Amino acid sequence: MPDMKKKYNDEVRAVLQDKFGLKNVMQIPKLEKIVLSSGLKSTSDRDAFTEARKQFAAITGQQPVTTKARKNVSNFKLRIGMPVGVVATLRGARMYDFLDRFVHVTLPRVRDFRGIPKKGFDHAGNYNVGIPDISVFTEVDQDKLKYPLGLNITFVTSARNAEQAKELLTLMEVPFAE
Repeated sequence: MPDMKKKYNDEVRAVLQDKFGLKNVMQIPKLEKIVLSSGLKSTSDRDAFTEARKQFAAITGQQPVTTKARKNVSNFKLRIGMPVGVVATLRGARMYDFLDRFVHVTLPRVRDFRGIPKKGFDHAGNYNVGIPDISVFTEVDQDKLKYPLGLNITFVTSARNAEQAKELLTLMEVPFAE
């Protein structure tokens, strides 16, 4: 949504630059992309992958990519080239639109929601959160959902550390738990 991007450009950048004492505007942390991914049992039938692709397309507004195994793993009955999951990378306007819908529509639908955990940051300034059930998204028709599907959401930022990334996401209205 262009409004979210405009808000980020106008308000958030100035606050981040002042807070961290950044001299160059290129040092100001920004959200680069959002990656949604889900792993599926490769031994399950093809319907699970078809349904997962449909649900991801409805949630993200673009077609996801099916990921395939790169190694043979005998314990999982996995061979090279077998499908193992789906992934969608959002950038630009779709990224901001998804972030807006995720924060203002999806998260409030989660039962007993008290905020997303703060412990999902890595040292490079990225944040990961898992959603155990995709039925909290309004785009998913719960009656047509045959297979349980969870997803991992990764917010990739240009921040140098977790503190900068947390401040960036907080200013972009992501609700963290106290």
